Amino acid sequence: MMRSDFRLSVWRRLPALKLRPLWLLLALVVLSVKPTAWGEDAATTAPRNIVDCIGVADATTVATCGQGWLEIINGYPVLHLKGTPYEMGYQHGALLRQSVRQNMETLLQDKGEQALVEIAGISLKPRDVIETIIRAQKPFVPEKYLIEMAGLAAGAGLAPDDIRAANFIPELFHCSGFAIAGDATADGTLYHGRVLDYAIDWGLQRHAVIIVAEPDGGIPFVNIAYSGFIGSVTGMNNRQISIGEMGGGGLGNWLGVPMAQLMREVIETTETLDQAVAVFRDNPRTCEYYYVIADGKSGESVGIAATWQQLDVIRAGEAHPLLPHAVPQCALLSAGDRYHELVRRTRDGLGSFTAESALSLMDRPVAMRSNLHNVLFEPASSRFWVANAGDDGSPAAEQPYYSFQLTELLSRQPSAAAPELALEMPSDTTTVAIPATAP
Repeated sequence: MMRSDFRLSVWRRLPALKLRPLWLLLALVVLSVKPTAWGEDAATTAPRNIVDCIGVADATTVATCGQGWLEIINGYPVLHLKGTPYEMGYQHGALLRQSVRQNMETLLQDKGEQALVEIAGISLKPRDVIETIIRAQKPFVPEKYLIEMAGLAAGAGLAPDDIRAANFIPELFHCSGFAIAGDATADGTLYHGRVLDYAIDWGLQRHAVIIVAEPDGGIPFVNIAYSGFIGSVTGMNNRQISIGEMGGGGLGNWLGVPMAQLMREVIETTETLDQAVAVFRDNPRTCEYYYVIADGKSGESVGIAATWQQLDVIRAGEAHPLLPHAVPQCALLSAGDRYHELVRRTRDGLGSFTAESALSLMDRPVAMRSNLHNVLFEPASSRFWVANAGDDGSPAAEQPYYSFQLTELLSRQPSAAAPELALEMPSDTTTVAIPATAP
């Protein structure tokens, strides 16, 4: 994500509403950190700390709510959601009530009300811009997500407007990613890495949660998320499709489906790489974003360069004007010196990558100082590894990784002795959300 000094530069550019080339935008991100010699934060050779969370028998069930429940596995909160959009939203809000409320207060009051720039004597705040984005995107938001946000607001005891406002913040995320497979890895296994760089000074890492969702009529998936957010910026489903994103320019072009909801559609509805690409091809898009999508069944991966006007699909091993250094059977996505370092590391390890060595591709300085979370997916086995930034603001790349497996998480059951929270349903959930066509 963006540090506070970079946020100011972004908001100042909003009136121009122009597309920024990927190289320029990410160069600004790099320049926003404290200047250091390249390599100062390079990965060390110390053994990596990995906390195994697969098959843990002594996890703590915090509470249940309807078919949903919250457990703590080796210190990591895992939220299980199941049912209709409203039910899943309510379970989310009720089971993570305190965390959701604290997160929303930080994002929308402490940070959202700070004056960032003055235009014609009027102070412009992040919340003001977010409300503008909401009005522009409302006609494009699927009804089910409005209903889920309404359920989340009810469960957490918050105003629906606040939940909707916070859920549009991911429109501003910026990051890196890669997928390597075939001859690039030691045994042909496909690994998909995702680096999320954003404003760790906003404290999102204190509200990190793994969401294991089983939506009615949808595909079960895992979402590497934060309390109060229903969209996805990092996720994988049990059809072995995984996805991550990286923000570009084009701020102000909001007339489309929000990025995080398009990504949620991928993990909730698609079973193949072609279907995942079609989600972006066939829906109106916003701004400029870049994606890496992988399919563990075929061992294939693609990069997508998408704006509100154009969509380019870059197959693994192909070059692109913005990503000129092709590496066989690899899709590499980053920018500036970080991109060159990612390419160098990948070429150095070509043919020998295992899960643990693939984690090193996300070490500093490929990950920025504002590294909020790192995730490595192994879609074919549904295993994944997650690291979050420290409470003191230290990058995720320097923190322990927690290993999970989606198939195992889906098989877990709550303790019968856990407290049960009431699932309060309105008589008609179709009336709880502002219609997608409202002015």
